[in-house]
Amino acid sequence: MLTLGINAAFHDPAACLVSDGDVVAAAEEERFTKVKHGKRPVPFSTWELPFHAIEFCLRSADVTLGEIDHVAYSFDPSQLLGNRLRDPTVEIPLDLSVYGDSSEWVSPWDPLFLSSIVNAPRQLVDGPPLHLRSRFRGASWTGPYVWDFVDHHLAHAASAFLASPFDDAAVIALDGRGERATTTYWHGHATSLELVGRVDLPHSLGLLYEEVTDYLGFLRSSDEYKVMALASYGRPRYANAFRDMIRVGDGGRYTIADPCLETWFGPRRERGGPLEQRYLDIARSLQLVLEETVIAIARAVQRETGSRRACLAGGVALNCVMNARLRDARIFDDIWVQPAAGDAGTALGAALWVDAQQRPGERCYRMEHAFLGPGFTDDEIEEFLRWSKLAYRRLDDVAGEAAELLARDKVIGWFQGRMEFGPRALGARSILASPIRAEMQARLNDIKDREDFRPVAPVVLEEDAGEWFEGASVAPFMLFVYDVVPDKADRIPAVRHVDGTARVQTIRRDQQPMYYDLLEAFKQRTGVPVLINTSFNTRGEPIVCTPRDAVESFWTSPLDALVIGSFLLEKPMSLDATRRDA
Repeated sequence: MLTLGINAAFHDPAACLVSDGDVVAAAEEERFTKVKHGKRPVPFSTWELPFHAIEFCLRSADVTLGEIDHVAYSFDPSQLLGNRLRDPTVEIPLDLSVYGDSSEWVSPWDPLFLSSIVNAPRQLVDGPPLHLRSRFRGASWTGPYVWDFVDHHLAHAASAFLASPFDDAAVIALDGRGERATTTYWHGHATSLELVGRVDLPHSLGLLYEEVTDYLGFLRSSDEYKVMALASYGRPRYANAFRDMIRVGDGGRYTIADPCLETWFGPRRERGGPLEQRYLDIARSLQLVLEETVIAIARAVQRETGSRRACLAGGVALNCVMNARLRDARIFDDIWVQPAAGDAGTALGAALWVDAQQRPGERCYRMEHAFLGPGFTDDEIEEFLRWSKLAYRRLDDVAGEAAELLARDKVIGWFQGRMEFGPRALGARSILASPIRAEMQARLNDIKDREDFRPVAPVVLEEDAGEWFEGASVAPFMLFVYDVVPDKADRIPAVRHVDGTARVQTIRRDQQPMYYDLLEAFKQRTGVPVLINTSFNTRGEPIVCTPRDAVESFWTSPLDALVIGSFLLEKPMSLDATRRDA
């Protein structure tokens, strides 16, 4: 059975293909269109279906849309339209001023938003770009597949639990909003999910974090990680204000007072304006109270479910500092966080959920890695390099020669195997550098045109993780922070954040052999089994997807070298410097 999962509701449109319980492919639309987070200037264009990601998934299985059995869309409009969804014609106002009762619409854009979702089955067959249409043949808006609208938060929960290594777990989904829910609690067992609690709009931890992100002069719904990084530089002197704002009650249900932030904290920061200490302290206070709130929620959900394991999803679950605080609270024996925890992951969750309902009791998938996107053979890469007329050479020892460059403090683009699914670069589409010199953090932020307060993250051989990062063992998705071991701090200063932590990725050879071999080769040359790993992109651009993307990003940024498949590209200045070093 083939199930196509689609997210196109709020942001991060994505697609996923599941075949008899196994994930064949998954990718975000931004990697193909270069529109980051799928957000175009006009709001309603955000809701266009991810045609390029869908086409990639169909191509991965060499099938057409007409051969799909189920389409699972991760938003259920019936929760807002009720029985009207079953009518032959659904009237949705385009202008709320002509609508008698507008109380059900949270935003003036909601009617247009719902219209796009109700018409998604038609758009899927009628809207693909001409160059992709061969994969969309054999179907009409009525099928032959079955169209399933899946509750948004159920899709989040399924993406966490049904991909996790657990057969029984408490599941917490925390995001900005779904149809009405903003936070949901579940008990997962085998292939079932039982809802045990929820919080509805307007109360939302995700939307509060977004609002503070905007207040601090960053982009809402995309820059929250900057606030998390900034928090380490502040003091929690506004924590009580946030505690007054957020109140947790029975069963982990919470309320949030109207966050009129100017009233609470004074004037907003202008975008690009100076980062006064007040703003750092607001970020720190918000982060602390978020952590306290999620710990209180987790205690309540653990009591409700009795489970000693937990799964997390939703955009808030990408907050790796919060995840670490929850881990260290020891409420659960083990925690698994979906690597595509944001809305892109609901494409995966919707597909896994519908598949599980059609094949109850059968579960064969465990998400050991996130390398689910497009990959390219050496022949395909070399064909493009020849066409480009750029100088390149084939490497006899890819890992060894790349490690030699890194040991000489070169910064390299690293393009290997299938692209990652989710927001983290995990060794397939990465920029890599040595962590041994402290100034490398600033150099990388300069290369990527990022704020200087933002840390860079390490990747470490799994078997060596505990020697370099306190308590680290298995962390393949870079979703938890760990303290750098004190006697190792001076050896890897570039990856140690101001608070002494690092957002760690561990790697085993079976997950990504070439990446692992590179770490091993670097360790042999330096004695350090750690590299800096940051995403292969520059400011405002999504992570690279294709060989062309990688080469364009390499030549338009100050990277020293590009290792792409079995081939090496170097810039003349970098090449001369390498020869002088030798």
